[in-house]
Amino acid sequence: MVTSADLAAARQLAIELTRSLRFAPELSRTETTVSAECDQLVQHRVFCDRLLDAGRRCLLAADHPAACLAESPRQRISRHSI
Repeated sequence: MVTSADLAAARQLAIELTRSLRFAPELSRTETTVSAECDQLVQHRVFCDRLLDAGRRCLLAADHPAACLAESPRQRISRHSI
């Protein structure tokens, strides 16, 4: 178990961990969530889960105010080629 001071810190830690493990094709970045230890039934999504064109997903954090940003095909290939 990993703990953080608050939701923002937990999300930031989850982002860093997910990015450091991007070489693992089994990891689904969009499924990353965090929760309070005392209320684990309430999950907070870390990344946007919006499906974009050509089966790509948004690269931005959950609840971002700007338009979604898609990963390029090159990013997807390099992430799975290790």
